[in-house]
Amino acid sequence: MRKRTRYSLLLMLALIVALAIAVWLRKLAPPEVARLLPESDAIVYINLRPLRAVTRFDRTPVSRDPAYQRFVDATGIVPERDLDAAAFALHRMDDPNGPNGPVAYSEVFEGRFNGARLAGYLSGIASSQENYEGHIVYTIPVDGRQLRVAQLGYDTVAASNMPTTEQIHAMLDRYRASASPFSGSSLLAARYRDVPLLSSAWAIGHVGLPFTQRYGVGALHLRIEQFAPSEDDAAQSTQALGNLVHLVQAIQPKIEAQSDKPDAAAVRQFMASLNVEQHKDRVVLTASLPVELLKKLVAPAAGAVTGQPAPDAGGQ
Repeated sequence: MRKRTRYSLLLMLALIVALAIAVWLRKLAPPEVARLLPESDAIVYINLRPLRAVTRFDRTPVSRDPAYQRFVDATGIVPERDLDAAAFALHRMDDPNGPNGPVAYSEVFEGRFNGARLAGYLSGIASSQENYEGHIVYTIPVDGRQLRVAQLGYDTVAASNMPTTEQIHAMLDRYRASASPFSGSSLLAARYRDVPLLSSAWAIGHVGLPFTQRYGVGALHLRIEQFAPSEDDAAQSTQALGNLVHLVQAIQPKIEAQSDKPDAAAVRQFMASLNVEQHKDRVVLTASLPVELLKKLVAPAAGAVTGQPAPDAGGQ
């Protein structure tokens, strides 16, 4: 009886250890919205929860564009309030002068969405629909491109304005296989390890790796790292970028003297915080962005999820 009890305890301990390892690995894994993105040239991720807590931008009065307001009225979605996380894949186009411009985008949004109301809105503005693996893909004409949108789950929406359906289909396929915490594109697999742990916002790409943001008291700390081919190349880039920073810092007081903007002190603080350093084969640019400036940058950007022009911020 004692032997059987011992085996039961060992089995329970093994299950607890396995569960703890699974949770730990999940914490180290890229965010799910980033793992769902298709192959791309760069990835940008932002967690809006801490940003909302710091800036309170969801409580800032917003004067909305009519098309943006129709989206809010029809879906009940207020992006500045309901959007929690977003990831963007940037696709370099072969012909930068072609009808699709130099860059196309694929996006995944996570938040609180009313699926039925969102589906009704999308079907009303879509030029066509496709059923792919049990999901409806809506094709919506936007600025001469075809924006394809699909609801992946009750809290997740994907979109892409690439010329073909390959990217939106890839995101739907990844969603079905998203149980693995280490699934995702080859770029994510190769470079996510360079993103500092618990970063609330970051970007990785084939040029300029990686971009990370962390939240502090009263300011957002920015860090941009460039991975150079060699230490000599990093030294040259550090000198060139440092000279540019020194030039901007030198002319900033002259610009400020000609401006009566109330946020001049915050701009001066940001400019003074710019710093460039070399760490072996990496060039590191750091800065501190005051919350006052961050609020001005964030408020007009809430319309991105709608595919409509960004609204003007009010009450500033």
